[in-house]
Amino acid sequence: MPAFLYTAVDAAGNKVSGDLNCRNKSEAYRELEAKSLTPVQVDVIEDDSAKARQKKSSAPSGPVALPRTALILLTEELADLLDAGLQLEQALRILHDRQQHKGIKAVAGILRDEIREGARFSQALKKASPSFDELYRNLVSAGEASGSLSDILSRLAVNLKQLNDLQKRTISAMIYPTVVMVFCVILLVVFSTVLMPMLTKLMKKSGQELPLVTELLIKFTDFINSWWWLILSIITVVFLVFKGYIATKSGRIWWDKTKLKLPAFGPVIAGRFYAQFSHSMANLVNNGVPLMNALQLMKRGTVNRYIQGQFETVVSDVGEGNSLSRTLSKRTDFPASLVDRVAIGEQSGELGRAFSKAAKKYDEELDTHISRLTSVLPMVMLVFVAIIVGVVAYSVITTIFGSMKGIGGR
Repeated sequence: MPAFLYTAVDAAGNKVSGDLNCRNKSEAYRELEAKSLTPVQVDVIEDDSAKARQKKSSAPSGPVALPRTALILLTEELADLLDAGLQLEQALRILHDRQQHKGIKAVAGILRDEIREGARFSQALKKASPSFDELYRNLVSAGEASGSLSDILSRLAVNLKQLNDLQKRTISAMIYPTVVMVFCVILLVVFSTVLMPMLTKLMKKSGQELPLVTELLIKFTDFINSWWWLILSIITVVFLVFKGYIATKSGRIWWDKTKLKLPAFGPVIAGRFYAQFSHSMANLVNNGVPLMNALQLMKRGTVNRYIQGQFETVVSDVGEGNSLSRTLSKRTDFPASLVDRVAIGEQSGELGRAFSKAAKKYDEELDTHISRLTSVLPMVMLVFVAIIVGVVAYSVITTIFGSMKGIGGR
């Protein structure tokens, strides 16, 4: 524990000096105030052994990135500890002392140090790790304001699990068609560089013309072999232009709006937002946060710029005295079922309960959309591969039979 050298003024106005053993400067100030001393200057006393201990035991000086699995684990354990009645600083100390994962241990240490210095938890998250994105930090801020931090963290853990599950299921479902696609590309390379030259020589000897499909396939492969650099350049330029455009304000709004309407992926993105929105609003309203404050927090926590713009008009309209359901009904991006539930909640005075029911519904719909996505994508890939393999097989077979016919006719 570091020592602090202080200069302070007592109740009689006399200047006094001394030293204290405290965990940090904030605790030193509190201890001086408890002794009815007004601090003038407080400095830490560091000797070589103290510096060595500090270097050995202190948390990393910079932010520590966490993989998604570690982020989920940290969020879950912290939510459980807070739900058990522990204070935030105590929960972080337990995480830091008992957690075996080095990344979680380091992040918990940074968070604990920041909390000890008097920082808010939502502010400490930004300094601790870049893995805590803007939505995460704003929802934590909402939890701090409403006194429902453990509930917010529990919901965040569920949401992160869903996202991780979607990624795993998509990757797992794409393994087989991707392997088939790789073999398909190898087949095309072998076909164009080895097999087709041999078949072409055979057709010329037999005096037969190449079938139309085979001729088109040869021209296509020759074009790729001759102009691959141009194709790669065009793709690179288009990608860079697209990336530059969506980096602008108008481009980002357009892209965020387009993502909601993408085939297969759009319903998953939109469903995740509606589920998160409903859960967060239910937690905020049920814990006594005023509706306007809750909407403001949701607006700041929404990473989709298009939806964020919709929220700005919603906040403005509600601030002018309009009901939330009527305001949402004017925005075509909010489904009618959600608007109806909000309207019922406003009429019955149980808006939080209405959002809770909506959240349960959208959780079920999101799971359905995820199942469809992971089922449809492999099928589309396999159909595409089957078409390519079929064209190559048909080309080879017709070429062989054509050459045999020509040889037999001699």
